[in-house]
Amino acid sequence: MDVPLRFGAELRRLREEAGMTLQQLANVTSYSRGHLSKIERGSNPPPIPLVQRCDAHFRTGGRLHRLYSAEVESAGVKARPARRRVIVTGVGSLFAAGLADGGKYGHVGDGELPPQELYQDQLHQMKQLGQNLAPASMLPILRSQVSNVIELAARSTRSSRAGLLVTASRFAEYLGWMAQESGNDSVALKATDEAVELACAGGDVHLADYALVRRALITYYNGDASQTVALAQQAQRSGAPPRVRGLAAQREAQGLALLGDERACGRALDRARDLLVVEEDASGGPALGTTQLVDPVSMVTGWCLYDLGRPRAAADVLERECRRIAPHALNTRTRYGLRRALSLAAAGEIEESCETARELLAFMSVIPSATVRTDVLRLDREWSRFRGNAVVRGLRPALANVLNVGT
Repeated sequence: MDVPLRFGAELRRLREEAGMTLQQLANVTSYSRGHLSKIERGSNPPPIPLVQRCDAHFRTGGRLHRLYSAEVESAGVKARPARRRVIVTGVGSLFAAGLADGGKYGHVGDGELPPQELYQDQLHQMKQLGQNLAPASMLPILRSQVSNVIELAARSTRSSRAGLLVTASRFAEYLGWMAQESGNDSVALKATDEAVELACAGGDVHLADYALVRRALITYYNGDASQTVALAQQAQRSGAPPRVRGLAAQREAQGLALLGDERACGRALDRARDLLVVEEDASGGPALGTTQLVDPVSMVTGWCLYDLGRPRAAADVLERECRRIAPHALNTRTRYGLRRALSLAAAGEIEESCETARELLAFMSVIPSATVRTDVLRLDREWSRFRGNAVVRGLRPALANVLNVGT
């Protein structure tokens, strides 16, 4: 790619205007003086984490990120396009066929039908199981349960059918998350479409809004910040329940952090906190979104601080919140613990970063996650700048093993 020359010149201008030497900027950003010198001269393109940290340090409001993105685009290097898919909100053929033929999606015994609450309890148990098993191993179990609950709805009276269809939609929604964790975005989107159909048939029209939040998560991990913000804002313009709008505001904040807009990110996080205080769920179905975090908004705040180029602040927030995660929630502990290790590495705290990541990398070998793997790749890049460090060298095999498992 053509090196963004104007970015380097603007970075030098900001540094000199602040009265900083290259070494002082190196100390702040945890990048070497020589690397920064090459970036300022236009010999090397800047890594995105460096752009974020410089935006944060010089308080540009994301201007360096926008300048760099514009230069990359003008050089003809385009970001991967976001996956676009229409979320179906009408009553679909999936469950209609099941209701018509008495249920073709699985077998439920001829005895007394179990209550809706039984399946909701099973979903809760499966989410607990999903914290400790590889996502791919969860997919056939969840597919079977979606079919079972649809069959049960087909054989139930009208009064109980709606609640069962909403419950089936929650199984399908969780199936979509496990598919994304397995690295299969197309299956994730298909399962989310199915969840929306089932929910609408059960009278829950707001799962379509949550589906936008789920789609925004896919675009976020694909690095498409603008599409992430657009989808999250669309979900908030609806009359969805407070929880759905609160989760959408969190996702918007993550997209805005990628764009380097710290003020707008903070406003989105404030909205999320206000909305997530309200716990009602008009659908009567299991709660949407993670239930493993004591204070999800604070955890997302730490997540956003890293993307805003403030890794030291991010590490402090993430350390506090990670202590509050239940010991059994291995997937959640790994996800946010590795984000903390990444923040520590970015802040130059290499030994502490390695110590934080040591046990979590072992978990990743057992419970691979396509989304967490994006942070492992970033951690690999951060550690590679300190390849001479003995602690880093000692963890390279474990890191390589995790990256090989994810391929």
